[in-house]
Amino acid sequence: MTINLFIIVVLYVIYFSVLVTLSYFTYKMPRFLKNKSEKANAGNINIEVYSLNYMYTGILLAILGILVNTYIVLEGTTFESHFMEWLNIVIRLMHITFGIAWIGASFYFVFLENALNRTEDVRDELAGNLWAVHGGGFYYLEKYKVAPKAIPKHLHWFKYEAYFTWLSGFCLLFVVYYFNASAFLIDKNVMDITATQGILIGVGSFVVAWVIYDLLCKSRLIKNQLLFALVGFLILIGFAWFYCQVFSSRAAYIHFGAMIGSIMVANVFFVIIPGQKEMVRCATLGIPLDPSLGKKALARSLHNNYFTLPVLFVMVSNHFPSTFGYEYPWLILGVISLGTAGVKHYLNLKEKKELNVWILPVSVAILLAASFISAPAANPYECRKEVSFAEVNDIIQKRCVSCHSANPTDDTYKVAPNGVMYDTPDAIVAKKDLIMQRVVVTKTMPQNNKTNITEEERNTLRCWIEQGASLK
Repeated sequence: MTINLFIIVVLYVIYFSVLVTLSYFTYKMPRFLKNKSEKANAGNINIEVYSLNYMYTGILLAILGILVNTYIVLEGTTFESHFMEWLNIVIRLMHITFGIAWIGASFYFVFLENALNRTEDVRDELAGNLWAVHGGGFYYLEKYKVAPKAIPKHLHWFKYEAYFTWLSGFCLLFVVYYFNASAFLIDKNVMDITATQGILIGVGSFVVAWVIYDLLCKSRLIKNQLLFALVGFLILIGFAWFYCQVFSSRAAYIHFGAMIGSIMVANVFFVIIPGQKEMVRCATLGIPLDPSLGKKALARSLHNNYFTLPVLFVMVSNHFPSTFGYEYPWLILGVISLGTAGVKHYLNLKEKKELNVWILPVSVAILLAASFISAPAANPYECRKEVSFAEVNDIIQKRCVSCHSANPTDDTYKVAPNGVMYDTPDAIVAKKDLIMQRVVVTKTMPQNNKTNITEEERNTLRCWIEQGASLK
């Protein structure tokens, strides 16, 4: 025990030392590297960027080491679930923050591309320009057809937003779904697989999706935008259907979003950034640039732009069980993805000042269709007798309080999820609407029906609520 404690303390010291040192050098090294590059006159303007890449990677690994070390210390104690909940919060906040930065950059640069002035007082070397006002100041932006005659020393790269969004999202996938695979990932009523099999299927599907998408982009189909979009959408629907045949519906939605997010970050890593690096290299050395690189990078950026709204929907969908709790959750996922992509298409056309009257109304109609499709039946059965609270309480105690109580006995939850507790009759009555939505209508509770609630019991709860949720 003493040796283990010593090792843990040493690891903490190492991780925090690396974290502090690298954080310090991320501020100091750029000036040093810049001076070194200028003195050497090597023409390699990326020396600073590459060095910082290693530093940021080291910082990320140090933070990961601290978290793993802390988990090892707390594993098996009463603080383990508390730590995991706070880990969920911290990573989720990071994911949202980085995601806002990435999506914001995507929205802005697609807007910039769409809104450029390409005709009035535009120099021959420019593709267009734009005047803008924001935050109390005027801005003037120019886009070059290829590259300026001299590459500026300070060149900002938009890539870390994408990388850290994906990394934080991947970590969140592990914390929420993979570390508790039996509770959140696997639903044995859908497919009886092991946690390891589920994780391998999930991660492997991201690779398969990228390969299919990349091949599609390199095929002749890319020249026909409408047909390309149609085939791409059908492939996405195929993945949505597949996930719903393997995982719990909630996990299926998250994997669909993670799959699209993985395609987006792969676009940045394998196509967009390499194309930009080649542009900088050719411009620096004064050699001809392959114009197709810029076109490919722009096309992938535009694809990412259309992916953003479906991904955002998935990020919030787990709070709305009427979506993933529908009998055919993949259908709702496909409908909402199509509708949100349509809204983005309308906005992109509007920025180009290209009027299309029908795209927005049709997209809104598609989104509204999802709510009508998933609506519950008005009277699926008949309540033939008065249901007493004693009957309801018996069901709640057998099927719900193992998680939803002040002292949960569930093997996964050590704290009541979302603070929902059914320890008293008044608490049960206060949550009657939530019980109706989660237990009766969408049937998303108990989680993966872990406590084996029956249809008759769900019907009993519904009758009690419809009869006024009395305590008698």
